[in-house]
Amino acid sequence: MKKVLREILNTSLYLLGVLCLVYLVIHFVGQRTQVQGSSMEPTLSTEDNLIVDKLSYRFHDPERYDIIVFPPPGEKETFYIKRIIGLPGETVQIDEEGTIYVDGEGIDDFYGKEIIQDPGRASEPIELGQDEYFVLGDNRNNSTDGRDPKVGNVKRENIIGRAWLRIWPLENFGLIKHR
Repeated sequence: MKKVLREILNTSLYLLGVLCLVYLVIHFVGQRTQVQGSSMEPTLSTEDNLIVDKLSYRFHDPERYDIIVFPPPGEKETFYIKRIIGLPGETVQIDEEGTIYVDGEGIDDFYGKEIIQDPGRASEPIELGQDEYFVLGDNRNNSTDGRDPKVGNVKRENIIGRAWLRIWPLENFGLIKHR
């Protein structure tokens, strides 16, 4: 009888340890998310399943061209996935020809699927605060992103993490390239 109780206790402690480890990984290291929509094409497509790295931004700040996951303002269950273009303290503007300027210098927009037709609120200079980022979808003309007042600038505290690994579909399995 004592042996059975010891086995039950050992199994219970093992399962508790596994549950604690799973909880820690999901909340602090990574989480799975699914892409919905075409705003990040050709880089990411609808129904791509990704693992989001939630840990690395605890040790360093997000960088230009990182693909991040964040909730739009006022949403808790919806997450957007976009590419960082503007960093804290910078000024971002998009002209009528679709050229993106950061602090007055045109940047190479080799991630954009096409030329931007509507600069939205970025037609005027957008000054980013010390904890704000400006984001765009790669499918520039089919993306609700930082140009839209509903999204606006993304605050650092709202960034869930960095898109890290595509796990589905299997033929596209692999690390996500940010640069």
